[in-house]
Amino acid sequence: MSITVRAADAAQFLSLVPRLLGCTPTRSLVLVPMSGGRSLGAMRMDLPPEAGAVSAHPAPSEAPEGAAGRIDAVASSAVGMLCRIPDAEALVAVVYTDASIADAADLPGATVIAALAVKADACGLRLIDALTVAADGWASHDDPDLPPGGRPLTELRLRAPVVSGSRGAQKRSRSGLGTGDPVAEDLGPAPDGDQSSGAALPAVPRAARKAVGVALRSLGSSLEVICGIPAVGGRVGRIDPAALEAACALDDLPALYEQALTWHPSDEPMHAAMLGWCLQRPSLRDIALVQWATDEGGGDVAMEAQRRWEDGEEYPADLASVMWGEGPRPDPERIERALALVREVAALLPTAQRPGPLALCAWLSWALGRSSHADRYASMALFLDPHHGLADIVRSFAAAGHLPDWAFRMR
Repeated sequence: MSITVRAADAAQFLSLVPRLLGCTPTRSLVLVPMSGGRSLGAMRMDLPPEAGAVSAHPAPSEAPEGAAGRIDAVASSAVGMLCRIPDAEALVAVVYTDASIADAADLPGATVIAALAVKADACGLRLIDALTVAADGWASHDDPDLPPGGRPLTELRLRAPVVSGSRGAQKRSRSGLGTGDPVAEDLGPAPDGDQSSGAALPAVPRAARKAVGVALRSLGSSLEVICGIPAVGGRVGRIDPAALEAACALDDLPALYEQALTWHPSDEPMHAAMLGWCLQRPSLRDIALVQWATDEGGGDVAMEAQRRWEDGEEYPADLASVMWGEGPRPDPERIERALALVREVAALLPTAQRPGPLALCAWLSWALGRSSHADRYASMALFLDPHHGLADIVRSFAAAGHLPDWAFRMR
């Protein structure tokens, strides 16, 4: 998300950050890369406990490189990610912490900000401002007039940010954030919830889940009749004509996956059953992954590649690279639609059949740069199936702080 910010001051800038992230962060280090006065989005990292404290002295039993080493590692990783953004020339850093500003000699987060400033300077990135949002106030680390106890958090709720419609020059405050008259396009209310919110599956009616279970059994029976694929959970006495039609539709997966982006599975149990059946099977799920990250043509190529791989040929490197987050940047709106679809399907399926869709939810979240959500979905899948391959891969990405390459490119 790239927005020109005409922020009257740091408080107004801080009220923008949750809108850039899509959440109100907690216990986090947030970096807003800048280029020519424009934000290039926002990046969030978990804040080590010692980094959010007023001081970061290691415990008596801890090695000297303990707390300081972890803070230095966070700063190095943060600046390393910023350096992968081609147009980034400066940054604003924000520490979100549960610590208190009141009566503190140093602002919470001062140690990580100091380490970040050193790393940024070494890489030629200008630290425009460093801010802390604490439990009882907020502050700029460069504010010489900071009152005791910081500034009130109410300022952040009252100073709604606005988007600039002008590309003209902006005045600069002492902190480097824009000043002057804001233009009148409000970005709306700040998003509810922190970085972990929004990763729960949507609530669906019990009757809808029951209907999907019936549709799954009927689809399985139809596939057994048509293709000889053994049904799971027993056969039903009568084959539903809709299930026969659905079974035939599986013959053209790219067409099905493309149509599915317009579906609302809660309204049509057989749609949920079709997708649930496919996404439980890695070879069919990976076709969906590639197609939703590219287009229907990409799905055709992925399906043909899967057939050739099953015949002993190598899987094309350019398709495999999509899973690792390399190549052209996917359309974010397309990935969002796919994520909403698969979340609904996972919620409708019987619990034992959710690992595949949950793992795909993890990958789609990761593709959007939402590592916290990706880790949550992957953990849910691994709880049900401890050996699930895709879920394990995505969870390892999240644990290592690895983001897709396209997360660092505007296009």
